[in-house]
Amino acid sequence: MRRKPHDTRIGMLLALVPALLLVVLAALPAFGAVGCDLNDADRDVPRLFPGATRYQSIYVSIQKKGGAALQHRIEGRLGERHLALYAPIDVPYTIYEIYSGPKKVGYIHGVNQKGQFGGIQVFIAQDLSGKVKTFYIQKMTGPAAAKMRDPRFAKHFVGVTLKDFDSYDPITGKGTGRLAHVPNPAPEMETDFFGVLRGLKKNLVLMDAFIFSGGNP
Repeated sequence: MRRKPHDTRIGMLLALVPALLLVVLAALPAFGAVGCDLNDADRDVPRLFPGATRYQSIYVSIQKKGGAALQHRIEGRLGERHLALYAPIDVPYTIYEIYSGPKKVGYIHGVNQKGQFGGIQVFIAQDLSGKVKTFYIQKMTGPAAAKMRDPRFAKHFVGVTLKDFDSYDPITGKGTGRLAHVPNPAPEMETDFFGVLRGLKKNLVLMDAFIFSGGNP
């Protein structure tokens, strides 16, 4: 039986579908394959860093800042070997340099962290000494995510520095100091609560490596 011309065209199109799907999937970013960016920096920077008049985005990577040796030190400071799973060594991290007039006054930086119901995006604004000025969960899903994103919860992290994690382990939830007394606003989401704390520590560790100890790029 002779095929009609339109049947042949349909068969050719169907044969192309798998190849087209591969192209589309290859173009989609995998979780953690890119750095964590603000959804709308022009809107978010003044909100997260009151007094800011402008910002500049810079891009750094563990590969360029120190390579495998730096990654090893970062993983050691995190206390877990999960960083490589979320962020390959050459992934670019976006750091927002914040200015008030001509003067640099701080930084904003975010990280991806695994949560119970999907990815969590944790952002911090820091002054030039490394203290947290603002804590912000840009993305989180789950039945009690709103409690985690409540500004009252965020206030517990104002003034936190990397040194606060010297006496507190966000993996086990054990330790002393101010972080040990941060209440979980959603006890039914304990996994995400500790995920948020790990995201905070990851943020501080990376910023220390990239900026405060590693030098300003």
